[in-house]
Amino acid sequence: MKIRTVIFWLHLTAGVVAGVVVLIMSVTGVLLTYEKQMVAWAERSPLAAPPSPDAPRLSIETLVANARQARPSATPATLTFRANRDEPVSVTLGRDGQVLLNAYTGVVIGEGATRLRAFFRAVTDWHRWLAATGDYRATGRAITGACNLAFLVLVVSGAYLWLPKAWTALQLRNITWFRRGLPGKARDFNWHNSIGFWSCAPLFVVVLSATVISYPSASNLVYRVVGDEPPASAPGRDSATAGRPAPLRPAGPGGGAGGGARLVDLAGLDSQLARARQQVGAWRTITLRIPTSDTAPVVFTIDEGSGGQPQKRGTLTLDRATGAVVKWEPFSRNSLGRRLRTILRFAHTGEVLGLPGQTIAGIASAGGAVLVYTGLALSLRRFLSWRRRRGVDARQASAA
Repeated sequence: MKIRTVIFWLHLTAGVVAGVVVLIMSVTGVLLTYEKQMVAWAERSPLAAPPSPDAPRLSIETLVANARQARPSATPATLTFRANRDEPVSVTLGRDGQVLLNAYTGVVIGEGATRLRAFFRAVTDWHRWLAATGDYRATGRAITGACNLAFLVLVVSGAYLWLPKAWTALQLRNITWFRRGLPGKARDFNWHNSIGFWSCAPLFVVVLSATVISYPSASNLVYRVVGDEPPASAPGRDSATAGRPAPLRPAGPGGGAGGGARLVDLAGLDSQLARARQQVGAWRTITLRIPTSDTAPVVFTIDEGSGGQPQKRGTLTLDRATGAVVKWEPFSRNSLGRRLRTILRFAHTGEVLGLPGQTIAGIASAGGAVLVYTGLALSLRRFLSWRRRRGVDARQASAA
């Protein structure tokens, strides 16, 4: 059997087995393309504008107090400032959502675009684990991970099968460009080839990075390939909770966490916020991880990108008492393995390249959906044709 025949049947089998799940992941990927931009646009409000051009921002202590007053049962975890003076300050409340405030008056604007966020959360659940909940979520994740591997096989084998037998201008035009007026089977074949050609490279990046996200062994391999040791997973934490900031907790006597009735003292953090603003002149957002005790270091995440560009983000840690820099960790300070792994995470959504990258990833996902549809249609036609031939052969044999 020829190698091309083996690869063809591998391609066809992988597509038929994983096709429906790949279609779901592709469609939901398209829906998630501009999630950050759409949420940011929906949460803009004229109520966030300063009352006057020279109005000063309120203190961190006041803003957090107002957020707590609006949601007494919730626990503030982070506080995010934006360089645009007309945008609100957001106080995240762990799993309880967020509160948006006017940075200059302290007026609570609301909880943001809750319905839009809920929609994207539901789409993400379908994308990651087929909307499974509870104990079934691990099963859903295993299915999407396996089907993503099948998708990787489809992309690689499809690129091989696309190679024309004769490299002529006419042959290349027929399989790289859309042709009008073709009947069903020829149309599906043309779409499958032309869309596969134009979306092959971005789809390979999207699907390969999804494999790294889905499997810890693949993630660890990224580190080992460049000679780094993979990081150890923290006990009791998974990929969904890793990196989540600790909430504001009651402090015990002497500033220790837990046990006491009073809250962590937030006075004096404004001077450290001013220091964080000086660290990166072109910052777009600064997020303060609210300290867990009166003596804990103060940690800021400073982002000069769109939120999905790790190469434009850094972490600044300041001493609580003196305001001195304890540690500045820009992206370039990370190990090569860590940088590569982080880039792959945001290459999956295209965000690492900003809006153009998101657009390319979204178009590639749409192409993936069409590839699944045309591939399944071609497979069904092939199966029905085989059934008809088998019926004809059976009738001829009985007549003989």
